Parts: sequence; structure tokens; C-alpha cells
Amino acid sequence: MNGRRSGTEGVGRPTGSFRQGAYFRPTMTLVVVPVRYPLSRHSRATLERAMEVAAEHDADLTVLHVNVYQGDERVTRRELKSAVEAAFGRLNRARYVVRPGFLVEETILDEVAAEDADYVVIGQKQAGRWRRMVRRLIDDPDIEGFLRRELDCEIITATS
Repeated sequence: MNGRRSGTEGVGRPTGSFRQGAYFRPTMTLVVVPVRYPLSRHSRATLERAMEVAAEHDADLTVLHVNVYQGDERVTRRELKSAVEAAFGRLNRARYVVRPGFLVEETILDEVAAEDADYVVIGQKQAGRWRRMVRRLIDDPDIEGFLRRELDCEIITATS
């Protein structure tokens, strides 16, 4: 874990590029949860677990959806937020992100690394896809360990 705690003064995480006049926001514990749109039963269960993790660690929550380039449907941030709030009500300290990508798993990993997440909550189906993807790249049967080492975050698999 990164060991970040809320209320740390003088420490922050850069946002944007320095050329764009980046500022530092206070470092907080961050949970990232990738979901499908519209929210499936599995996505709801994964999001519910992520909300629990965020509450347990007094963390911010990033709800992430990936619009695949090869797909026909494009989801907006507003649609994602509306769907989540319709299912769970308004979430405090939640951020909604929609990213384009060719490979869902790779796009999720990019977001997790870019945001310096402390926890990633994924569903059982997503965990299986990550295992297959990473096994193509490395010869390490401990996928969660590999991701934990490379991303410096804890991977939590939600059960539905």
C-alpha cells in the first residue's frame, strides 16, 4: 500500500501536466472499481464491495467504465453517474470516469496506475480475464501478487 492518509499536509498527488499548470490535491486513499454499463448484477455486486472498502478505509472512490473502440455504444460520464446513483443513491467522494480503449483490462490497468490507486475492486469475471491477459505477458501464476507488486495496490475480488 502507498500508506497515504487523509489530512496529510504539504503532500499531494499531481493532477494534469506541469505544463498545464498542474496543482496538487491532498493525498487520500483511493479505491478504483471498473463496471459495465448498463450496470449488470455482477457490476452492482462489485460496486457494492468497492463502496464497503472505501468506507472501511475512509477512501475516495473512482467508478470506471471503458468504452471499447471496436464497440458501437458510447457511454458518457453523466450516464454512468446516473446509473450508479439510480442503483445506490448519491455517493459521497465518488468520481465517475469513462475511458476509451481497445482492451478493457489494459485500460483499467492504465487508469489504476495513473491514479495511483490503493485498492482495485474487480468482479470474479474480470479477475479471470486479468489472469488470462497477464499470463500471456508473464510466466507467473500469482497474478494478484504480480499486480500488487507492479501497481503497488491491493486487488480485491468481489463475489456476486
